[in-house]
Amino acid sequence: MVNTQWELIDLRVFCCVARRSSFNAAAVELGISPAYVSKRVAGLEKALGLALFHRTTRRVSITDEGETALLWARKVLDTADSLTQEVGRTRATPSGTLRISTSLRLGRNHVGHILARLKLQYPELDIWLELVDRRVDVLGEGFDIDIRVGDISEPYLVAHPVARSVRVLCAAPSYLARRGMPKTLADLAQHDCLLFRDRDQAYGVWRLEGPQGVESVKVTSTLGSNHSDAVHNWAVDGHGIVLLSSWDVAARLKDGSMQRVLPAYHQQANVWAVTATRLGNSAKLKVCVDFLVQELTQGAFALDTVVE
Repeated sequence: MVNTQWELIDLRVFCCVARRSSFNAAAVELGISPAYVSKRVAGLEKALGLALFHRTTRRVSITDEGETALLWARKVLDTADSLTQEVGRTRATPSGTLRISTSLRLGRNHVGHILARLKLQYPELDIWLELVDRRVDVLGEGFDIDIRVGDISEPYLVAHPVARSVRVLCAAPSYLARRGMPKTLADLAQHDCLLFRDRDQAYGVWRLEGPQGVESVKVTSTLGSNHSDAVHNWAVDGHGIVLLSSWDVAARLKDGSMQRVLPAYHQQANVWAVTATRLGNSAKLKVCVDFLVQELTQGAFALDTVVE
């Protein structure tokens, strides 16, 4: 008798292994461990009472029974995906709770205002915004959306582009008058550099793009923090050179309270809305991400990513 105690994830893993002919390749694509892939396939084989793959030390090949099961699994997954999409379409008015995270300054100066406007348009949404200057575990901490700056390292998350941006080097005129303007990246070793433990970059290493391509420079300082406000304030008060997003210092650069340093160099730091699922699976996710993209690029609280 066939045991029906299997889950949709078992079928997704099975289909991926069949397509890639490799447990390891499937694990990389799905962002899970090879051991977990093996466990899900073994569980499905036990539930169905048949062997899905021939296994050798070098390769994996699907069995005849596995081919039959593969056709069935694809139909089940297509039906499940269609159901999810249909339910999403029938939800004309997005509702329910949205848990959103982002960094402190991006959230306070931009995202928070935008979400308040979103709530006015969709009163049935309940929104929780968490501001943290660290990388969050979207799945483990139960967030629906994480608004991130910089690289996305988790292959199992879906990254939706929001705005193109860069980080730039800058300092207060008072600091530059006292210590001089660096002429090369190597000169930074002789300067006070203010360190911020950002979400996506190594602490004390600035990886910058310039005329010679991408270069890394190790910097040290007696002032560093995991709090973006502290580092920003230190820079404005003339305590050193800082690497910050262009939208975060745009107003300071325009009013002259900060100046660009080594303007030929920058660091890619695009803004992303990161989710655990595709937007088509949730009306509230799609509405929120689309609204964030529009408002962060064109609205009253849009990011000023233009640098002089």
